[in-house]
Amino acid sequence: MIQSKTPVSTRTHSLKAVAVTTREQVCLSLIGELQKLRHSMHAREAAMQAELSRVSPKYRESARNLVHYLALRVHDLRPVQEQLAWLGLSSLGRSESHVLANLDKVLGILHCLTEQDWMDKSAEEPAGSVSSRRLLEGHAVDLLGKHPQGRPVRIMVTLPSTAATDYSVVRELVEAGMDIARINCAHDSPEDWKVMAMNVRHAAKSVQRSVRILMDLGGPKIRTGEVAPRPPVLRMRPQRDEYGRPHKPYRLRIHSRNLPHDMMDADGYIGVEDKWLAHLKAGSQIDFSDARGAKRHLLVVHCDDRGAIAESVQTAYLTPETLLTIHGADGKKWRSTLAGRIESLPGNLHLHLGDVIRVTRDGIGSGAVVEDGEDGVVMEPARIACTLPQVIDQARIGERMWFDDGKIGGVIRDVTSNWLEVEITQARDGGEKLIGDKGINLPDSELDLPALTEKDLQDLAAVAREADMVGLSFVQRTDDVYLLREHLDLLGRADMGIVLKIETLKGFENLPELMLAAMSGASAGVMIARGDLAVECGYERLAEVQEEILWCAEAAHMPVIWATQVLETLAKTGVPSRAEISDAGLGVRAECVMLNKGPYIGDAIRTLDDILRRMGGHQEKKRSLLRALRSWSWKDLSSQQS
Repeated sequence: MIQSKTPVSTRTHSLKAVAVTTREQVCLSLIGELQKLRHSMHAREAAMQAELSRVSPKYRESARNLVHYLALRVHDLRPVQEQLAWLGLSSLGRSESHVLANLDKVLGILHCLTEQDWMDKSAEEPAGSVSSRRLLEGHAVDLLGKHPQGRPVRIMVTLPSTAATDYSVVRELVEAGMDIARINCAHDSPEDWKVMAMNVRHAAKSVQRSVRILMDLGGPKIRTGEVAPRPPVLRMRPQRDEYGRPHKPYRLRIHSRNLPHDMMDADGYIGVEDKWLAHLKAGSQIDFSDARGAKRHLLVVHCDDRGAIAESVQTAYLTPETLLTIHGADGKKWRSTLAGRIESLPGNLHLHLGDVIRVTRDGIGSGAVVEDGEDGVVMEPARIACTLPQVIDQARIGERMWFDDGKIGGVIRDVTSNWLEVEITQARDGGEKLIGDKGINLPDSELDLPALTEKDLQDLAAVAREADMVGLSFVQRTDDVYLLREHLDLLGRADMGIVLKIETLKGFENLPELMLAAMSGASAGVMIARGDLAVECGYERLAEVQEEILWCAEAAHMPVIWATQVLETLAKTGVPSRAEISDAGLGVRAECVMLNKGPYIGDAIRTLDDILRRMGGHQEKKRSLLRALRSWSWKDLSSQQS
């Protein structure tokens, strides 16, 4: 073993000198890199003076910070971040809200470490770490109102149609913790919206707190057209146990065909002739051959002034042509009639992988026409109309088309003046059913569709009267934002806030320009409409996209509404899933979280309130808050050790 002749103290001194030299070199290199970034920020700001000049004075500093952030994120900063972290300095990873100020602080420290002079540049910075929080909070209050005590995030709830006819529905939502009521102008009528808004304000006054109203314009939503209804068939199927034995019969309400069906005491109902109905009494037996030719029986178990209740322990299919024969308790036959007033079943198209469907300008949707034979040759594919026929002129071969929130996917294989021929490339085994009024997305198509439709412009009058803010659906271009502002000004509502609903890929790609346009008004915010956005950008990319929207909005000090399917299972079934609880917790990074309607919406509001209050002590935007942990303490640990 060779012994080193260099004394230990000398080797240690040499290592320290090398470390100092290396640290100084890193600092000098970083100063050069950060100065380049600083220059690029100012250059981008100078180049965008035309856009910045249209921004309201109250948003001027926020707009400048947004421009600086965009200039910063053009570069791959990961090597710079690693070196800054090695020095124990800020790695710029949480600089969204005060980009230039954060950069200047790091530059100032680097100059001190290298014993260079540094001049304070705070006068050039649009926002600092403290003032940026005040800007965001102020903008959020202007648009959404104050957040409740102890919960940093507001809760928005979509009102059901019953909110226009039942005040107690709205009162329950307000008492549960709703801070903002959302009215979807794609449904109901201006008269309904007026009553909904009145109920919201009445309920808010009764609990002595403010509840704001957002009214969403329908926008150019592309949907499937009507599908021809299926033949009217009533399937009567009793409930069976695991051995296939019926343990609960099917209950059929039989009433006069001249009366409306408004009873909820049976599994199904039919309307029949009054004379025939008069012969029914408890214990009567009704015989018939169902739509398949199977012999079936019904036993009358109850009669009242509205008709009768009959039960069946066998599965049967009734149609308006089914012949019903009454048998008295003594076995005597009475008379027969046709079963009437069986409602037609909603139409649907059953689509499988490899099928072809034509998306047409108009008409009633129908299934494929198949030639009889062993091979079942398709003579004409299924067809369905779309609600915005102009997309047929703008779509191209090879572009993707999604139906029903991405459940069915296809590729355009042919384009004519009257239809798009789409090959189904994504569907579950066994196929998928497509019905009318389902969304259509074309993420690859360059669609030139105005964000404000003729209906939207008509609805704006009601929105201006009733709402505190308006949601601009499917916004994609800055002209859409300026046009909405012009109409609001004409309606005397220049003070109304605008919520940019980001639900298309183009809207996401143009987000910075859209936010700058929205800053021309009194107040503005961004809604991450994750449903359509997931279909447009791809589910695998949604997590990345929603993160980038959060960052961009924070740079603009603009409030964010976290929307779509938050606690949806809980609102609909009363039981949440583990995944949606975690998803709801992420909403604490926004200024507002939106819930959709459901029979258990009150439980969903209370659960979300609890989650947001808990998470509010741990997270603020991207910054983790080191609140004292209550789960463990040194006292607990020491007691366990003893």
